[in-house]
Amino acid sequence: MRWRGNGAGAALALLLAASAPLSAQTPRALPAAHSGADELMGPGISHALAERRARAIADVRYDLALDVTALDSAVGRVTVRFRRVDANANAGPAADRAVILDFRGRRLTSATANGQPLPPGAANGAHIRVPARLLVPDANVLEFGFVADIAPSGAPIIRNHDATDGSDYLYTLLVPADANQLFPCFDQPDLKGRVRLTLTAPAAWSVVANGSAAAADSAAGRAVVTTRFDETLPISTYLIAFAAGPWHRATSVHRGRTIHAYVRRSRAREADLDTLLAQNQRALDWLERYFGRRFPFEKFDFVLAPAFPFGGMEHPGAVFYNEDRFIFRERPTLPRRLARFATVLHECAHQWFGDLVTMRWFDDLWLKEGFATFMATKALADLDPAADAWKTFYLGNKPPAYAVDETRGTRPLWQSLDNLDQAKSNYGAIVYNKAPSVLAQLEYLVGGEAFRTGVRRFLAQHAYANATWQELLGAIGRAARRPLDEFGKNFMLRPGMPVVEQRLEMRGGRIERLTLVQHPAQALSGPAPWTERTDVILVYRGRPTLRMPVELKGHLTEVTAARGHAAPLFVFANARDHGYFLLLLDSASVRALEGGALGDVHDAFLRAMLWGALWNQVRAGRMAPERFVRMALREFPRERDEQIAPFVLARLGRAVSAYLTGDERARVQPEVERVLWRGAGNRASAYGVRKADLDAFIDLATTPEAVARLDTIFAADSAAGAPVKDPTRWDVVTRLLELGAPEADSRLTAEQARDTTPDGRRRAFIAGAGRPSAEVKREYFTRYFADSTLNEAWASGSLGPFNAIEHQALTLPYLRPALDSLPFIQTHRRIFFLESWIAAFLGGQTGEPALDAVHGYLADTPDLADDLRRKVLQYEDELARTVRLRGQTGAPTPPAPTTPRSAASPRPY
Repeated sequence: MRWRGNGAGAALALLLAASAPLSAQTPRALPAAHSGADELMGPGISHALAERRARAIADVRYDLALDVTALDSAVGRVTVRFRRVDANANAGPAADRAVILDFRGRRLTSATANGQPLPPGAANGAHIRVPARLLVPDANVLEFGFVADIAPSGAPIIRNHDATDGSDYLYTLLVPADANQLFPCFDQPDLKGRVRLTLTAPAAWSVVANGSAAAADSAAGRAVVTTRFDETLPISTYLIAFAAGPWHRATSVHRGRTIHAYVRRSRAREADLDTLLAQNQRALDWLERYFGRRFPFEKFDFVLAPAFPFGGMEHPGAVFYNEDRFIFRERPTLPRRLARFATVLHECAHQWFGDLVTMRWFDDLWLKEGFATFMATKALADLDPAADAWKTFYLGNKPPAYAVDETRGTRPLWQSLDNLDQAKSNYGAIVYNKAPSVLAQLEYLVGGEAFRTGVRRFLAQHAYANATWQELLGAIGRAARRPLDEFGKNFMLRPGMPVVEQRLEMRGGRIERLTLVQHPAQALSGPAPWTERTDVILVYRGRPTLRMPVELKGHLTEVTAARGHAAPLFVFANARDHGYFLLLLDSASVRALEGGALGDVHDAFLRAMLWGALWNQVRAGRMAPERFVRMALREFPRERDEQIAPFVLARLGRAVSAYLTGDERARVQPEVERVLWRGAGNRASAYGVRKADLDAFIDLATTPEAVARLDTIFAADSAAGAPVKDPTRWDVVTRLLELGAPEADSRLTAEQARDTTPDGRRRAFIAGAGRPSAEVKREYFTRYFADSTLNEAWASGSLGPFNAIEHQALTLPYLRPALDSLPFIQTHRRIFFLESWIAAFLGGQTGEPALDAVHGYLADTPDLADDLRRKVLQYEDELARTVRLRGQTGAPTPPAPTTPRSAASPRPY
């Protein structure tokens, strides 16, 4: 591992690198397998290699056989068939006519091309080069024997051990480009292949894969079964999947469609599989109607995968869902129920948008992820009107999109990508949150019918193939009979976003002028204005609201329809959330909302957006954080919406814990705790509101009185109107540990004895990271790198308690090593871990020393990959904003825990 930096941070980094096992170290430079193809045989999958192969290869088929009966390795064979179609395949230098496959598994055991052995040195640890002399003009057959890793993390096959009953469960994890970590293949999305899988597993196990099980044979003298699956339709390599283990299975048959659900045996009673089966059936039905074509694959099954690092993964025929997010251990709130259904809808939408039609290269990742989120919202709005799906869409997508898109670390929806090694960095708020927001603006621009017609044509034209954003926009533009080139330039190719300011001029109690002034949030966007459609509303007390459609074009847009109207209570320039811009309110509207008008808004969708706009004022430095906190303490007790409540409290929590100085927090802390505790006990409120109050109270409790109340939760019959169950009990344990409360260790011991489930063990590990102990911080940080058995779900879950804001003095020394480790993290961890890592280590700091450390790291690493630099800048923005809001000149850090710390800190694991 390459570390940079000086002093204690660098010394610690070097020590940790030395302690990591060889298998966890950054791979050595790869030797060239053949001169003349060096640039294509290097690490990862370059765009140049992918383009060359896409021109030369077609009709790919994989006949893949795996034996997964060993604990730590899979032994396999694969037959790769393909046709050479490039007109130059038989001309030019031999080096240019070679075929290159990708493989970085444990080892190759054999390799032949059309019956001839490959020469020594054909494989270099990243690729396999098949020389031209072993290839034939048309149909070619390559055969490989190999061994691949099975491990709790970092492997193409994840093993999860269930200590409850001693069972083991396996599942693949190959996105974005880890199929070649499992077997030799052409690991790029636009070389789709038909896959026939044969899987040998213990006889007591069930197996599920992309295709249907065609036959199963028992081996004489061995307690194993070999299952052969039907060949799939063409799919990209990152979508190849199987799961194996002693699963419990449930089945649903609806309109001739059979869906099997798989969950591990120890959690079968907790899983409401009937509900999940029904939701998946409803999702597929709705999507078939919208897209105007049947479900595009042979079958649909899903697996609740233990310790799965994503919310879900859309493999055709074998969708994986996150077990912990889909099994509720306590009464779920409305947001949790809606989030689970939204995940179902998202992964089902991928069957058409992502699986049937796949982006050509991962620079268009937004094309599938953003579309799946947008379609999930449209489906939810139709299937459950009471859910107020577009309010849910705003709350879940716009703030995280804006928080990244207004930073110097932003990038366009279409994200240039030279090598799939960098693809993990493309995941994040731009892809998942900005993209669906832009699609919402696009549909509003062209109309719902034209949008759907264009999407249907796009799917029909590119079925079982690949496409780009230009082809999608072209299909929608033709359906709408209007060019969308300018839209594409502004929203697909242009980084950043506009900030729109309301300016209201009054005379004689009437509007003289209402203007909307837009400017780029960052200079990197360029000075040109964006063109968007939005709705401006004038809200009155006791009179109907006036709505005015407006098209933003220039830097300044006058809302001429508002001229002469009576003075409104407030103005809001993005009603129903059609526009994609960060809105700053005029001062008169802020005063009205702060003065009580906000609580009188009965439209929950509008009220949610107003809360968001007021938070924009805080982050822009136009409303002091303490002023926002006091307003929230006055207005929030009137809030009755179960989705708005956690949204507001998350912002209250950030303001209190990070934006306020020590003296400011001391002034408001007792009132914060009183309001939240009172809200949790308010029987007149809905459960979701009370639970949001309780969760916020747990997160923000610091005074001795609040800590004493935390401890009473363990003995209470109920809290927030429901029995006290997990994970709330674990949340309290974690907070007590973070505060160093005297009773924290005994509570941890008691909970470990009470909750012996796999989730309980995971949460005990997570809670342990919150101990305010230098020794514990060192142990955890070391383990993040040195423990190859540590599952990523455990590690990522512990990052928040490790970086508790109260522990800044303890964790600041780890900030530079954490940044120095980013290339290692990117190489060796799954998609979202990198983002969680940066967010936790920067988000747990509020002072100038931390900001100086970040700036020092960026200055010291001029050769840092651009994608990593952007990720750091995204979170540097919030840290810099926090420092500014706290006074920039070194406001004191948040107060130390007010309760005595325990004398002893036992080992966290």
